Amino acid sequence: MRGGVAGLVLFLAVVLSGHAGAEERTIRIGVTPVILKDQSGFLDAWRDYLEDRTGYSVDFVRRGSYGEIVELARRERIDFAWLCGFPYVTEQGSVELLAVPVYDGKPTYQSYIIVGEDKSDTRGMEDLEGVVFAFSDPNSNSGWLYPETRLHAKGLNSDEFFRQSFFTYGHRNVVEAVAEGLADAGAVDGYVWETLKKRGSGLTERTRVIERSPEFGFPPLVATRAADDEMRARFRGALRDMTDHPGGRDLLEALNLDSFVDGEDAWFDGIRELSRQVSRDEAPGG
Repeated sequence: MRGGVAGLVLFLAVVLSGHAGAEERTIRIGVTPVILKDQSGFLDAWRDYLEDRTGYSVDFVRRGSYGEIVELARRERIDFAWLCGFPYVTEQGSVELLAVPVYDGKPTYQSYIIVGEDKSDTRGMEDLEGVVFAFSDPNSNSGWLYPETRLHAKGLNSDEFFRQSFFTYGHRNVVEAVAEGLADAGAVDGYVWETLKKRGSGLTERTRVIERSPEFGFPPLVATRAADDEMRARFRGALRDMTDHPGGRDLLEALNLDSFVDGEDAWFDGIRELSRQVSRDEAPGG
């Protein structure tokens, strides 16, 4: 009898210690200022919400570009990341779709080509030959891939078409560069431009949209190989439940998003097709 009790105690100790270890594990989420700008206060609030809903500690791993986040995902140094659809479709050996934001009733967004508001004669990409052009990130669909494929269809690339081009590593930075006259035109995530406009930013008043792309799958939340099934289920559930939780709804409002849904890989077929048309080596400096 004594041996049986001792065995039970040992069994419970092993089970409970393993359970505690799982709860103490930290979720590492890669983010960049390409989408989230001025993110410290928001990320603090999002961390509190996610820790409460998942039972895990949460660490936001911040880097300056999508490329740096992709490298962390490949090396399994992060568990999740908020990426653009472009690296999602090209890095599917390293990441898997976890959730997709819903914006303005749809899980999609557009690339905007913008110019300074004073350039009234500029009507489309064709009028931008010889200008200074701002891209957001070489791993961004809206901020590089889409406009580059527009040029590629005409047998051109950005080095040939523009007098000069550069990366700002943030969609807000693109809007600011065009508004301040540092660039004549730029490519930006339409969601970011519309959100700046909704928030009353003077930057959008000093820019004008001359072209909108087709709809593409919204930049998704992805899981890396480092995230186990339990972590994925809890994180996905916490994202889905944001609409049902007062704190979650406040965070969605801050992001100007409706919700997060599980998403479908087919939503990114448009980006996948564009990615087959050009190489990142064609990016300025590539």
